[in-house]
Parts: sequence; C-alpha cells; structure tokens
Amino acid sequence: MEGFKTRVESWDDFSPLKHVIVGRADHTCIPPSEPATEAKVPEDSDMRGMWGPRPLETVEKANLQLDHLANLLEKRGIQVDRPTPLQWNQAVITPDFSTGSMFGCMPPRDVLLTVGKEILSAAMSFRCRFWEYLAYHGLMQRYFDEDPDFRWEQAPRPRLTEDSYKQGYFDEITIEERLKRTAELNFVTTEDEPLFDAADVMRIGKDLFCQHGLTTNRRGMEWLQRHFPNHRVHSVNFPGDPYPIHIDATFVPLRPGLIMNNPKRKLPETQRKIFEVNGWEIIDAAPPSHTQPPPLCYSSVWLSMNCLVIDPKTVCVEASEVNQMEQLDKLGMEVIPVPFRDAYPFGGGLHCATADVRREGSCEDLFPKQVEGTRIRPIN
Repeated sequence: MEGFKTRVESWDDFSPLKHVIVGRADHTCIPPSEPATEAKVPEDSDMRGMWGPRPLETVEKANLQLDHLANLLEKRGIQVDRPTPLQWNQAVITPDFSTGSMFGCMPPRDVLLTVGKEILSAAMSFRCRFWEYLAYHGLMQRYFDEDPDFRWEQAPRPRLTEDSYKQGYFDEITIEERLKRTAELNFVTTEDEPLFDAADVMRIGKDLFCQHGLTTNRRGMEWLQRHFPNHRVHSVNFPGDPYPIHIDATFVPLRPGLIMNNPKRKLPETQRKIFEVNGWEIIDAAPPSHTQPPPLCYSSVWLSMNCLVIDPKTVCVEASEVNQMEQLDKLGMEVIPVPFRDAYPFGGGLHCATADVRREGSCEDLFPKQVEGTRIRPIN
C-alpha cells in the first residue's frame, strides 16, 4: 500500500486483522535427523530417513497457494508482508552443534510471537531452525523504522547442546509409550535452558496459554512470564496427543468466549476450570475430511482446525475441509475456503503460515476470575 506506515499491535488471534506476514516455501528443506526432529516425525512417516531440498514441483505448488492466501487477504484490505527466504540447504554450525541443513520460512507463526506492540523471536528447540529468524530481519528493521512504539525483541538464543535433550528418548518407543510420557509431562527437551516455539503460545489479551510439549519447556514459559510481567502465563497440556507440538491444531480461540478443542486431545478437567469460571465455552472441533496428511508432511490430519480468524465473524478454512467449514458456518461465521493442502508439508496450515503484525483492539482481561492449576511458577 502506497504510503503505508507500520503500526505493530496485536493481543489475540480473533480481533479484526489489519496487517499480517504470510510465509514463503522457497528453498524449503526436509532437515536431517536431530534430537528435536525425531520428536516430530511419526514412526510410519514417509519422511523417516529423508533429508535435503524438497522437490521443486512441490515448492511451486505450495507458493501458488501461499500467494493466493496473500492476495485474498489484500483484497479484504489487510496489509500483507512476506519474508525473504534464505538458501535453507546450508549446514548450521555453532560452537555447540552442527546439522546438515536448515528448514524454511513458510510458517512465520512458529518463530514470531506478537504480544501487543512487541514482536519476539522465539527460543526454538530445533537446531535446523536456529537461523530462521533471519528471514524476517528485513521486515523487523522496517517496522522498527516506521513505528516508534515497536519493540523488536529476541529471546535468549539457546545453545542446544546435548544437555538440552534427553538422550535415547525415542529409542524403540511405541505410540502407547509416547502417550504415557506426554501424560506424565515427560518430553524430549530438558529444563537445561529456556526453549519455546511461538506457535505454542495462545494469546488472549492479558493471558498467555502455553502448551507444555515437545517444543516448549517450563523454563521457556518461566522466561515468558518474566519477560511479560503484566501478563499471566499459563501452562496447558493435552495428554491425548503423542506428538504435542504447537497449540494451534489443538486449541483454537474463535471469538471471545468460544474455543475449539481437538476431540482427540482434550484439555484436562483441572485446566478447563479457568475457562469455565469465566464463561468460556469449549467445543469439540469437527472431524477432518482426510484420513491421511499429504505426502512428505510432518503434521497430522488435524490441520483441518488450523484456521485463520480474520475477525470474530470471519474465518479462513482449508477448502477441502468441508466438515470444519460446515461447523463454523453453523456457529454464525462467514467461512472463506482457501486451497492450502499443497502448502501443508512446508510447515502447517493457514494459521501456521501467518504471523500477526496488527489487529484492532486492546489488551483486555477476559479471564478476571483466576483459578489454581495453570499459572506458571518458578522451577527453582
């Protein structure tokens, strides 16, 4: 937009969207095996043992759908920015580790956490994603130049040594054992240093709900609480998920007072209380329309519920997810079908592929009644 000046501010995922970053698929790689990626790749996945650049044909198809999403949002008056892809097929080498390639920049939601007037680059647990924030560096510099109130922040860069992971965690592990460990809050990451992905954080005004799982540890949540002292940081988990990575295909706020929960990954009763006492309704998401993810895709079929809320009455849903579209239509929302399955393998769904720069609204207290059981407490 000619003459547009950036104003960074976003407190939740459902207020009217005004400015957003949409990712790109260029040069995306399947990264080599490392302690964190072992957590994400299911045992029966066709990606086991593979690594290197993704086939060019699949990159082009993904970019067509990402470009379509960007154009659709622009036609609705939303400012859209795009990252600058790196050549991801390069080794990552630090004094503490090395790995054969990087990942990509299709899912900015994983890296960038917008809280009010701040955009924070996360302390991610994947070694292959160590330099991923650089794809957004030019945008952050521009926002800094254009918005005098913008806070450009970086969480502590993790060292990601062997001490950050439990050795042998995935040796001959069954799904049943995975479920047992996740229910016990026993994950591959240790508490050696703060680790978190931005996509593990659900923002609802004054309250931040963080999924404790394979990519976010308690020390990371404690760091977030210290960094955002005026917020309340809560730890949530979903025992039915054998691969608990990122909250936005499990627990999705649609508008104030309404959240959609993955019926296979139920929020524990003790953690539901904070929503119930504040009058929030938690509904089960509709079943996915597919029984399998696309080829070479990390994610589960529950990307069906990884939707992008444009405002409390309008939502983008993957075009083939007819069950999810029907459910949201019955809830009174305008549903915009967006073809996106070709982009799924590059990092997730419509919410994953975007990161907020600005939404309307302010930092509301939508949970005035606090309860015991979710607030993060110091580890030591």
